Parts: sequence; C-alpha cells; structure tokens
Amino acid sequence: MKPIYIDYLNALDIDALAMTDGEIIAAVEAGLVAQGNGQTVIEPRVHLEPDPSFHGHFNVLRGYVAPLDTAGVKIVGDYVDNYLHGLPSEFGILNLFDPRTGTPRAILDATVITDMRTGAVTAIGAKHLARKNSKVLAHIGARGTAYWNVRLLDHLFDFDEIRVHSRRPESRDSFAAKLSADLGKKVTAVVDWKSCIEGADIVVEASRLPEPQPLLKTEWIKPGALVVPYGTMSAVELSLTDIMQKMVVDDWGQCKGGKFGSLRAHVETGRLSEKTLHAELGQIAAGLKAGRENDDETILFWHRGLSLSDIALGKAMLAKAQAQGIGQRLRFA
Repeated sequence: MKPIYIDYLNALDIDALAMTDGEIIAAVEAGLVAQGNGQTVIEPRVHLEPDPSFHGHFNVLRGYVAPLDTAGVKIVGDYVDNYLHGLPSEFGILNLFDPRTGTPRAILDATVITDMRTGAVTAIGAKHLARKNSKVLAHIGARGTAYWNVRLLDHLFDFDEIRVHSRRPESRDSFAAKLSADLGKKVTAVVDWKSCIEGADIVVEASRLPEPQPLLKTEWIKPGALVVPYGTMSAVELSLTDIMQKMVVDDWGQCKGGKFGSLRAHVETGRLSEKTLHAELGQIAAGLKAGRENDDETILFWHRGLSLSDIALGKAMLAKAQAQGIGQRLRFA
C-alpha cells in the first residue's frame, strides 16, 4: 500500500486563508444547490450529552456531497458556560473522506467553519427569502455564529441600521463594537428584545437559553419581515408560525426530530409539518421552488445546520490552502 497522507488545517491556517465573504457564501450555496438537486446524503445529527451538570453537549453531523466527491463527519461541542473559562462556546473538528474507499483525506479545525457556514446559510436564506430592499437588521445573541450572521447578511444587503442584543451587557457591547469596526458602520447594542426586533426587516434569533422561554413576541414582527430563529432552545411563541405565509427549513429530516431546536414545540404540535412546510432552502437555491414572491409575505426560515455546509466550505478551504501552500500534511499510514 502506498503512503496515505491527511491534509491538516488548524485554526491559524484557516485564519491565514482569509476567506472572503463572497467565497464563503458561494461555497455554502453550492452545497445547498447539490442538496436541492438530490445529490447529497444527510444523516440526521446525533447528540452526546456527557453529563447534564456540564451544561453542554456534542453534535455529530454526517453527510456526503456528490458533486464535491467528498463525505464528511463533524463533531462539535456546544457548552453554554465556556465564557466563564475564557473559551468559545463551540469547538469542532471536521473530517473529510474519500466516499468510494473511506480513505481519510483531511482534518480541519471546524470551530470557525461552524460559525462561517451558519452565517452563510442565514445570509443565503435571506438572499432568497427577505425583501430585496431590507435595510434594518435585528440580531439577538452574540454567540460564535452571530458575528458571521451579521457580517454576511450585511455583505448582501448593506443595511442602514443594525441592532444587536444579548443577555450580558459586556457581551452585546463588545459584539457591537467589533461589528462596527469590521463593517465600517454603526452597530447599536440595545438593552431588550422588543427594541431590537420591532420594525426590523430581518430578525435573527440566536439566543442561548438554558430552557425554552418565549422571549420573542409574535406581535413585534413587522409584516413582510423574514424571521430566522435557530437557538438551541426555543425563544419564540407558538403563535409565530400563525403569521407566516411561507415556512422554509434547511432540511426537514433534521428539523422534524431530535431533542433540541427553536421550533421543536411547533413540530410537536403540528404547526410546522410536511403539509405546512413550503420548501427546503436547497430546493429554492436550485430553482426548484419559489423563494419570496412579493414584499407582503412574512416568511420564517429555520435552519438547524447541515453537515453538507461544513463539507462544502471545508472542501473550498482545502482547495485554497493547497493553492497557497497553507497547512500541514500528516502521515496516516
């Protein structure tokens, strides 16, 4: 057997790649289009909760993207108290494989990949589902994925006003300051959910609640808005789905089951079902189903996070790293 090597990209390597906003969005959208065209295999995510007292769990995501000739598995830890230790809430590893032989191809730090691809899916959802002239963004939460939500959304929409809120003042203030510096425009930290959400064209809810609590009130949603709730625990009222003309998810197989998810109660009570679901985002990205059709539609987009997005972005990073001579090669066998 000839030697087998694994490409390895750590966090410093990925930072050195300096992936542009456009490169991130294009890579992730290519994965969604493949999904829409039936060219992927997505296994439902599974969870490992070592001990409830640790206030965290692991997500294991698995998938195959045929046009990229790549299979992958990502393991990501999600620990809500990590900020107390000076650590990000999420750490991840992405493993890429040859789908025909199972040969390992690459190991990538998936912490920033998780953040980037989540932000990209949020942005791509808005590209297809938000009003084209959306000018006010409301973002709840300052977790790791929050930065890329706002950055990539602003890349597409160039907002006139961006409001952010999170539970801890030091968290929301530093989040707003970083975004203001990086985006070159004012980002306002507000003190409560209502003042953040009312009148916004796009509302993203990425809170980190220890248990479900309906903090986002349906009455605050502007007619014609796009609402993107994806907290681990639900922060919305059951009535949220009642005002929607369209409901879109990233993958119904992921959304219809499992312990976690912002619309878990809506699925369990039948408010969100195969009958009430308009489409998966990949079907819209592939041109098989309509996105927003007029400015009056109030639309909901729920994404749980897909392995195929990790795989697509990881593969794009590998290609750029190889072209630029970034990263390391590890002898496997």
